[in-house]
Amino acid sequence: MLQGFGCASGTGPGAARRGRDRRAEVVLPAPGRPRFERRDAPSVAVVGGGIAGLAAATALAERGARVTLYEREASLGGRLAGWPTRLADGSEVTMSRGFHAFFRQYYNLRGLLRRTDPALARLTPLSDYPLRHCGGATDGFARVPRTPPWSALGFVALSPTFGWRDLAAMDPRAALPLLDVRVPEVYARYDGIGAAEFLDRIGFPSAARHLAFEVFSRSFFSDPGELSAAELLLMFHIYFLGSSEGLLFDVPNEPFPQALWHPLGAYLRELGAEVRTGTAVHGVDPCPDGALDVRTGDGTFRHQAAVLALDVRGLRRTVAGSPGLGTAAWREDVAGLRTAPPFLVSRLWLDRPVDPGRAGFLGTSGFDGLDNISVLERWEGEAARWARRTGGSVVELHAYAVDGAARREEVQEHLTAKLREIYPETREARIIDSRHEWRSDCPLFPVGGYLRRPAVRTPDPRVTLAGDAVRCGLPVALMERAATTGFLAANALLADRGVRGQVLWTVPRAGRSRALRLLAGVAARS
Repeated sequence: MLQGFGCASGTGPGAARRGRDRRAEVVLPAPGRPRFERRDAPSVAVVGGGIAGLAAATALAERGARVTLYEREASLGGRLAGWPTRLADGSEVTMSRGFHAFFRQYYNLRGLLRRTDPALARLTPLSDYPLRHCGGATDGFARVPRTPPWSALGFVALSPTFGWRDLAAMDPRAALPLLDVRVPEVYARYDGIGAAEFLDRIGFPSAARHLAFEVFSRSFFSDPGELSAAELLLMFHIYFLGSSEGLLFDVPNEPFPQALWHPLGAYLRELGAEVRTGTAVHGVDPCPDGALDVRTGDGTFRHQAAVLALDVRGLRRTVAGSPGLGTAAWREDVAGLRTAPPFLVSRLWLDRPVDPGRAGFLGTSGFDGLDNISVLERWEGEAARWARRTGGSVVELHAYAVDGAARREEVQEHLTAKLREIYPETREARIIDSRHEWRSDCPLFPVGGYLRRPAVRTPDPRVTLAGDAVRCGLPVALMERAATTGFLAANALLADRGVRGQVLWTVPRAGRSRALRLLAGVAARS
């Protein structure tokens, strides 16, 4: 079972790997011995059992640290957790917070999953990522070349909403930053303006705004008016103009717990880690002897180090409950972290199938709040078995950045009405059962907020941070930022103790063309 154990030196089946992009960059850990001896293995608390916490716990446990993973919920996975529910027809199914795309650029997340699935056989590719505009035009990415600049040119040649005239109408000097994203310098230059304002500056065509916002900005569950332009530029770089992995992606072929987290939890336990689900951490207190006391509802436990791998609210709550932790300025920065507006995931179990030609995932734009539609039986085994047994379909609808004052029942009904408009065959379908998940716990990356986001290192060398809200200075985002900062948090603690950490990979940290980089630099100085 311990397929990933050989990666303690940074290689082996569990290690992160470069994909097809020959320009992907390696991030080496500090040099050191391969692992702890039993006599000097530190006790490390990892607080939070989402992607970031699982990455940190895995890297530490593989190198011999005595890891205790604390997770307040009953199951692992964080914002990708799942839980059982019984439908009105008696079926036992798994509900979650909805669809997530596992892009091929997610080198470190995929390396984490390889610990228990070396060939990534539990991920299945979707053939395309169509985006439908309310005006009728549909963009897709299956035929677009992967490698820049051919990816951009191919997209323009194939897109019904962004053509050569649109490209020619853009301000070339203002648009050069799209081709010369450098991390972390992009934050110094563009964190002070909003994503929508940046697109206005470069003359990005209004008819094609859905390409920028639905593909990139909305992935942050954020209103484009509030999102930092630096984050938008980073997304263009990661997924389109800076990487040759392309915009196609994979999805788990079973619900998240069965495909991903149950096997990874078992792997950690085999490594000797203690996994305590259903255990909330209320505070972390530095002790005079150099240790840390981790306070939970079940008691207080002593550790030598800790990784706080929490969502925004969890981190704010834990730091507020730890008055001796960090400096006043650091604590103020943590307290100032914000969450994005609410979002809704509605899952409907229908008594008849959607048209067999429907995509597994469809992005939508201009449909008054509906952001995408998924047909789960196209890729998920559990949904496919239910659909075969009943003759129905399992459809999921997402709405991001919902007005906090909106009535939830009305929003839910509105999404269903839009489904029937876009997929007319569902108009006569009876909803056998439904689940509606309302959440508001994704980090917000507001204009000017980058420098105040806490980094992996904290003022206390015994404590590191991980998660998709954490600043790390690499071109990563979303789930990959969570996994990467989890490994970086573990690597920092390991380096301080003379143990070599996890080798990481990332998309290039600068634009791919030297000529374009030079041209962009001249434009910026003029």
